[in-house]
Amino acid sequence: MDTSKVWFITGSSSGFGRAIVEETLRRGDRVVATLRRPEALADLAARAGDRLLVAELDVTRPDQVRASVASAIARFGRIDVLVNNAGFSIIGAVEETGDEDLRATMELMFFGAVATTREVLPHMRERRSGTIVQLTSVGGLTTAPGFGAYCAAKHALEGLSECLSLEVAPLGIRVLIVEPGAFRTALFGAAFRRMPTMDAYAPTAGATRKWVAEAAGKQPGDPAKAASAIADIAAAGEAPLRLPLGGDAVDSIRAKLASVAGDVDRSEARARATGFSPKP
Repeated sequence: MDTSKVWFITGSSSGFGRAIVEETLRRGDRVVATLRRPEALADLAARAGDRLLVAELDVTRPDQVRASVASAIARFGRIDVLVNNAGFSIIGAVEETGDEDLRATMELMFFGAVATTREVLPHMRERRSGTIVQLTSVGGLTTAPGFGAYCAAKHALEGLSECLSLEVAPLGIRVLIVEPGAFRTALFGAAFRRMPTMDAYAPTAGATRKWVAEAAGKQPGDPAKAASAIADIAAAGEAPLRLPLGGDAVDSIRAKLASVAGDVDRSEARARATGFSPKP
């Protein structure tokens, strides 16, 4: 019996995307690797043979989303695991970030992921089987000055994905939200989209800019190990809804949850007092 899986991975040119492509091929699975510049995977395509389909995909273009999913089904007959990974990094205080850049961030990392998910869902529903992996970030639950646009997109995708998980679980489909911390990918350093700076935000967003520049190339996380962890979860019979990756992600998420719980505790009496009082 063939137990291999068919993966559909967006943003496959580098970083997590490429690492997941390489890991799943190593395990004997079949892969549809999508990216805006297919030539970036020419070396891998030459080695992988017919187990790899490389397809051009800009997830912000509905025509390419439809065409790439159709190509995947035509080639392999199904999609077992969808990995929404396409994205970029952006840094700037909220006031420093213009509408065009904010909308571009949401378009790629939220609307693009949603469009690809919706395109794949009918095929998974028909088979009553499948896993949807949403590569968000520790920034899908936590925040930092200068990451407003990025965290907004990742928070939005997390919220939608949590609702989606409740909708599709009775249909045999799983959702896995992956929340990496700082991993050694090209997203740091020169790859960041940097917004124009304002002196007023030097102590806040400016400090984050400095940290990002200093951390580039020194991030503690290993993308290959992250890819292995994701593949392990996808192969397992049961999976958590969320998968933090990296000790920094675990620590940051726990600190955020503790902060939220503290706010709820401090506000509980006032919150409960806002209900209608019985009329005499």
